[in-house]
Amino acid sequence: MPAETDPHDCTWMAWPSQGYTLGDTPEEVASARATWAAVAAAVVEFEPVRMVVTPADLPVAESLLHPAVELVPAALDDAWMRDIGPSFVRSGDGTRLGAVDWVFNGWGAQAWASWEHDARIGTFVAEMAGARRIGSDLVTEGGGIHVDGLGTVLLTETVQLDPGRNPGLTRADVEAELARTIGATAFVWLPRGLTRDYDEFGTRGHVDIVATIPSPGVVLLHEQQDPGHPDHAVSRQLRELLEDARDARGQRFEVVGVPAPRTLSDAEGPVDWSYINHLVVNGGVIACTFGDPQDDASLGVLREAYPGRRVVGVDARPLFDRGGGIHCITQQQPSL
Repeated sequence: MPAETDPHDCTWMAWPSQGYTLGDTPEEVASARATWAAVAAAVVEFEPVRMVVTPADLPVAESLLHPAVELVPAALDDAWMRDIGPSFVRSGDGTRLGAVDWVFNGWGAQAWASWEHDARIGTFVAEMAGARRIGSDLVTEGGGIHVDGLGTVLLTETVQLDPGRNPGLTRADVEAELARTIGATAFVWLPRGLTRDYDEFGTRGHVDIVATIPSPGVVLLHEQQDPGHPDHAVSRQLRELLEDARDARGQRFEVVGVPAPRTLSDAEGPVDWSYINHLVVNGGVIACTFGDPQDDASLGVLREAYPGRRVVGVDARPLFDRGGGIHCITQQQPSL
């Protein structure tokens, strides 16, 4: 599986069409559509965007999306393309594109989720991309892994070993399947994710709001600096683990903290707002902003981590209100 920093042919997204993600009130519906459209508009300035849209929503999607966004009709339950779509891989010689089609069951069979249509999106996107489908029996999502392109994978125990996803599987079982499907050779297991991610609409610990690898040997880590927030202890625990870990080359990581927003809570409790949940695109980075005093400084950390790329911020509060961020609603298709 190539690094996200490798060149892309396009980014895939899915249009919010129903359920809790779209919302129940006209204001919630408008907010969801506007936010997905804003992310697509930011990405399409750097690379093509292919948006899967439920056929009945084609007119409204066309009216709100940037005209350069390609609309691809297909039935959907939800709109989190990172998780319902495939994880793209390349053959060893770099000449063939593959797409790993994980089993998707609504983030561990969450009571509020439906996935009749979303469970088929991995195969659909693989076919549309002209990729060879690589089937897997592992129940996971694209937001549950991050790679460096050299064989290293970051992952969390509470996702991969979740009884609602993979009952009875061991670390060794998961590692064997990730070796087979994405070519992983070094596994950096984190014990958990951020606190809010274990609430009702969370993923139970996706790694892509916690840590990512901007370049080989470097890890960007969500750093909650306020001792009054429960993720302060989580951040410290994860830093200690990552500083002891080794990548596929046998080398230690340089761990770079990305300070969390200074906003600590909302009406539901402690927030998991995170600048880690960004998307790398051709020549740029699409980053989450929160109307927060920390935005500029933490996006500055991203600029240093991705030299030569233009960092563009998009207000991600409506996404995090729904359980995710910019990385969660996008999925890059690498170039050959």
